[in-house]
Amino acid sequence: MVIRPLRSLTRAPHAPVIEAWLEQLADELTSPNADRAEICRRTLAEITYPEYARNWETAVEDESLPLPTRAALLALDPRNITLEPEYYAECDDAKFQRVKPLLWLWYSFDRTVLGGQNVDVGVRFRRLLAPLIFKRVGANFKCFQFVEFSFGYNLDVGDDVVVHRHVLLDDRGGIVLGNRVSISDYANIYSHTHSIVDQKDVTDLETVLEDDVRITYHATVLAGVRVGQNAMVGAMAVATKDVRAFHVNVGIPAKSVRVKPNAPADAYATVRRPRE
Repeated sequence: MVIRPLRSLTRAPHAPVIEAWLEQLADELTSPNADRAEICRRTLAEITYPEYARNWETAVEDESLPLPTRAALLALDPRNITLEPEYYAECDDAKFQRVKPLLWLWYSFDRTVLGGQNVDVGVRFRRLLAPLIFKRVGANFKCFQFVEFSFGYNLDVGDDVVVHRHVLLDDRGGIVLGNRVSISDYANIYSHTHSIVDQKDVTDLETVLEDDVRITYHATVLAGVRVGQNAMVGAMAVATKDVRAFHVNVGIPAKSVRVKPNAPADAYATVRRPRE
């Protein structure tokens, strides 16, 4: 086995500009009287439409501008858009309206030249927003671009968690990510399910990924599943039931195919039902 740790890169030549901006944004968002919707709108305007950032209110009323331009400027303000979770019956409006501007800022930033594939800035930007959105987030949270949530406020995240690109964290019924959890690209973690009879019949179930769990590429974990400590759900697998600690589950539905070599002795034990 070859160990290949991540490289440390040299500091970008104009890093102080980025650092000053992130520090300014953090100060604004954590201010007791912060208007998160206004901060979101202004930040997105300064990134995407800097020529209108100072006179946004005037520009959206300017009939000489094309209607799509005015509509796009209006969409910079989270009060002028809707997100899918707002339509869910169990949405706590007080909680969601508090985090909605931050979710919109997060999603929109990922689609700008400043965000997108810009790893260092993107990770630091999302690390800044996460404590203001999630129920809890630990140290060294690392999140790449195009990650989406349901509510956001039902996420409990431990230390040293890594979430890669294009992941869906459906925290509708609550998601707990333990320490050092790693979720690979295009994975889906669900915490709600629909009845096969009536789609409006929704059951919310907390989904738990314990410490050191790995969810690999394109895998799916369904609502209410608990993935045990140091377990792995393999690429393209669908975990419909609990995954035992230190076990590697693959397939659809996912089943255990091996036990990790670092597993304790009890990880190999078979659960037997008593005879009736």
